[in-house]
Order: sequence, then structure tokens, then C-alpha cells
Amino acid sequence: MKRRPPGPKLFAHDRALGARFVAGADEAGRGCLAGPLVAAAVLFDHERLTRADIRALAALNDSKLQTPAARAELYPLILRTATRVSIVSRCAPGIDARGLHVTNLAALRDALTSVACAGAICLSDGFNLGEIGFEHRAVIKGDATSAAIAAASVLAKETRDRYMRRADALNPGWGFAQHVGYASPEHRSAIRRLGVTPLHRLSFQSTAYQQLTLG
Repeated sequence: MKRRPPGPKLFAHDRALGARFVAGADEAGRGCLAGPLVAAAVLFDHERLTRADIRALAALNDSKLQTPAARAELYPLILRTATRVSIVSRCAPGIDARGLHVTNLAALRDALTSVACAGAICLSDGFNLGEIGFEHRAVIKGDATSAAIAAASVLAKETRDRYMRRADALNPGWGFAQHVGYASPEHRSAIRRLGVTPLHRLSFQSTAYQQLTLG
């Protein structure tokens, strides 16, 4: 039996909220050893979305469940279909100075409030962002539940991966183009051999850093 594409179900979830405008936010890179944290937010206008729009985004889903090629294909489709989009980035030194959790919540909040409008329902993946001036709900596993959050997930992940692939050329040897900053065995081995770059987050309590003298 052919599996139904996930996108229409995610859009049905958002339409069922009963609001014309639904905004969603998600991030990429929270668990990385190197590179920025990138948060994105997407606002969909459900009175303007057409069946053709939803068909174009039929493959929309949690970015972690998609191939790089699928995310790259969805990226321009989301930009074309969304009413508003916001992408914000927080660098490694900023994460070290303010802490990962505080930085993550602030980035999600900034992205979401940048796209929200009067009457919008604002959704975030997993995290309650506190008072943001709009109706807000945290959705557990939101990137596999809500079209707006899933779209933000794709934008955040694709934007960050593109950045890390470019950073690979400026920092040869660490393999950023392959692991995009996550703590893969290859990345951990590179840290042991080469040390760290300005892209590495030194505040992480990672065993990858135990053999280094940092600070």
C-alpha cells in the first residue's frame, strides 16, 4: 500500500486550530559541538493557501526525517508559499556567554515574534517561550505535527547546513561539510588531532574536549 504524504495531515492540524494565521518556530544545531544555533519561523495564511500549495508541500515533515536532497527541494517551496519567514542565528561565543538554553529560547522567541501578526496562533516545537505578545502554544514533537513548525524546521536545518558546508572550506580538516558540527566519531577525532576552531562551543561538557587544554 502506498503511504500517504505527511504534508496534508500537518496542514490539517494547523487549520483545525481555527485561526487564519498560524506561525511555527523550530531550531537546528542545539546539540552541536560547533557552529551556530539557527532558529526559523514560518507564518502560513490559511485563507490564501491553495490546494496546489499544499500539494507542492506534500512531502513536508520533520526535517530530521528527510534527506538533504528533500530539504533542499522543500526550501524554496516554503519560501514561496509562506506569508512571512524569519531566520535568526546565534554564534558559538554568544552561546558560551549566555548559555545554550537561554540562547535557544531567545532565538525561537525572536524568530516567532518577527513573523506573528494580529490574531495569529504561534506554535513552537517543544519549548514554552513565555509571554510573547501573541497566543502561544508549545507542541510536543511539533515538527512532525504542525505544518508551520515542520516548515520552520526545514528552513532552520537547511540554512545551518549550508553555513557549515561553507565553513568547511575555511576550516579544512574538521569535516564540517559531512557532520555539520555534530559530535560524530569523525568530528571527535578531528578535535583530538587538531584542537578547536572559533566555531566550536567551549562551554559544552563534552568528552570530545577532555584531552584538550581550553580557556
